[in-house]
Amino acid sequence: MKSDQFLAHVRDRGEYRDQAEAMQITEAVLRVLNSRITGGEAKDLASQLPEPIDQTLLESTEAAESFGITEFLRRVAERTGAQPGTAESDASAVLSTLAEAVSGGECNQLITQLPSSYAPLFGEPELAG
Repeated sequence: MKSDQFLAHVRDRGEYRDQAEAMQITEAVLRVLNSRITGGEAKDLASQLPEPIDQTLLESTEAAESFGITEFLRRVAERTGAQPGTAESDASAVLSTLAEAVSGGECNQLITQLPSSYAPLFGEPELAG
């Protein structure tokens, strides 16, 4: 998937004004995700994403932080200036597009690093426990 296709999917799912807003939301969500997953997983994900979207995941990360879905959404809301309900929609627009853009194996590896409560954000509600 090319960058403009990725952003078009995010824009349509999140009902954003334009590609620039979709990119801003994408970067915010991926920055929070980057702090939640291991550096190795971030690099693996980045290798399957188009430039410049991959760059957010290539920024240096230390060990993955451990936080649940509520904190994830709070951090997304903080970065985007949105309400928690909007942050959930934003995260879902980005992460469900990410799940389509990377291989099934890579998506599964990513989801296994996260609590099952994250699964619906990736368009995988059946995996939520």
